[in-house]
Order: sequence, then structure tokens, then C-alpha cells
Amino acid sequence: MKLKNKLLLLTTLIASTHIQAEEESIVGSRSFLFSENNNKVIELQSANANYKTPGDVSIDFYGHMAFRITSPKGLTMMLDPWRNDPTGVFGVWYPHDFPEVAVDIAMSSHAHFDHDALYQTRATMNLERMAGEFELGDVKITGVADKHQCQAPGEINWTKYLKDQFGLDLEDLCPDKSSMSWDNIIYIIETGGLKIGFWGDNRPEPSDFASKHLQNLDILIMNIDGSGHILSYEQVGDILNRYKPKTVIPGHYLTNGVALRASTLKPANEWVANQAHSKTLNSPTMTFNQAVIKDAPEGMVFYFADNYKTD
Repeated sequence: MKLKNKLLLLTTLIASTHIQAEEESIVGSRSFLFSENNNKVIELQSANANYKTPGDVSIDFYGHMAFRITSPKGLTMMLDPWRNDPTGVFGVWYPHDFPEVAVDIAMSSHAHFDHDALYQTRATMNLERMAGEFELGDVKITGVADKHQCQAPGEINWTKYLKDQFGLDLEDLCPDKSSMSWDNIIYIIETGGLKIGFWGDNRPEPSDFASKHLQNLDILIMNIDGSGHILSYEQVGDILNRYKPKTVIPGHYLTNGVALRASTLKPANEWVANQAHSKTLNSPTMTFNQAVIKDAPEGMVFYFADNYKTD
């Protein structure tokens, strides 16, 4: 091998080793290392597309409260990817990292570890706790600022745990004294002629402003689990009676294979079984459109159970 080629090979090896070491030590965005680009964004921003135009909308479940929504034109949105608590206070909830899925948009509803692993995805752009309106291609996203649930209704009194561990009184967690950790964004995603609500970890009685945006939902993705970690069954029932979404997708429950029992979550099986109309899916993916919504009985529940995607 010629000296020039040897030097080139050596330089390449040193550079790749440096990048690998740098990647392992990076905290936060690693976007400059991604091979993905914004070609699709360039195409969609100038496309003749409208979020009201009917079409197929794909929803993929990644466990816990992580969902990927794909518009008819192919715009992909990952909501609330999870990670383990970086402080170690809450122990290990997940036995593996969130998959490095390439998406156009990564979104987070609030600043808790089980919802904010935006930089674990390979996203072209991040909408972190976004309030207001965002439109691109055939998608409209409305972020409605509200507040996280601040009173533990379930089996584990995590508000007492926070008080014991950090000296936080209940009033410190509830509006309007709460820190950013107890803020929450309810996302309304409109695409394919459908209106999809994403609850995040919101309190059971949103503001009047937020309630206006929760009317006439075709799909509501919300927290439902057997432990009542965020919402009790009674609170879930009150919310569904108040807003009457046409269909419901449970999230934030114990997904076997994704979360550990240390999370204190439980499956949503019991709640789903007690609903008048429900279907337990056998796949981590379901396609929705206006025909599916029209044919579904009012309040129909689509439950992903333990089916989740890994890529």
C-alpha cells in the first residue's frame, strides 16, 4: 500500500474513532451526525396539500405513551418518546433505549423522562412543548398549553413520594405555582380529514380554552392504565363523557416488553374489557380514515395491548 493511501486510511480511522467517542459522550442533540436530511420537508412545504383532504392516516404504537402518526402525504410525527430517568431517582423503567426512528417531527407534551426523549429519535425537527399552530404539507398541529395532573388518583401516591423525596408540597405541583415540570401541552393533530387529540399527562379538568380544542375529535389518545397512574377510571369516564371523541386509543399503560413493573403501571385490559365497544389489535400499526371512523360505534376503543414497534 502506498504511503499516501496508508495516511488516508489512518486519518479515516482516527476521525471515525473520534466521532464514535464524541457521539457516545454527547448529551442532547446529535442531529449533526444524522445521515437523514430535510428533502421531504422541502417537498412538502411547497406541495399542494391540505390537512382537510381525506386520506389514510397510520398510527404506530411504540409502547408507553409513544405514538408515530403518518399523514397521507407521508409526513411522520413521533409523540412522547420515552427514556429512563436521567437522575436515577425513579429507578429503571425501561430495559432498553427508545429506538432511533427517523421521523420528520418529534414532539413532547411535557418535561418528564417518560415523554421527552426527543433526541433519541432521528428527527428533522423537534417541537418540544409547542403551544400555538404549526402547518406543513397536509398536517396542522395545534399545541394547547395546560397543566399536568398534580393529584395522584391511583394506587401509588406519587405526590406524597415527591413530597417525601424533595419536600414538594402538593400546592407546589398544582397551578399556578408549578414549575415547568408540571406544565403540559395537549396536541391536536389534523390530517387526512381527521382530528386527533393527544392528552399527554394533562389534568382531568383542562381550561375552558383547552376544552374548546377538544371538541369534535375523531380520535383521542389518552392515559388509561389499571393503576390509575395519571387518571383514575372515573376521571377517564368523565373526560370521555365531556368531550365524546368518536374513537379512543389507550396509552401510558404497562406495555410488556417495553416497560418494567418498576414503573408501577398496569395494563389497560380491565378497562378495555368493560367498554361497550372495543377491539384489541394484533398489530402495533393501524390505519385510520374517515370510513373507519364513520363505521365505528360511538366511543369505540382501539387497544394496541402489548403490540409495539421497535423500528
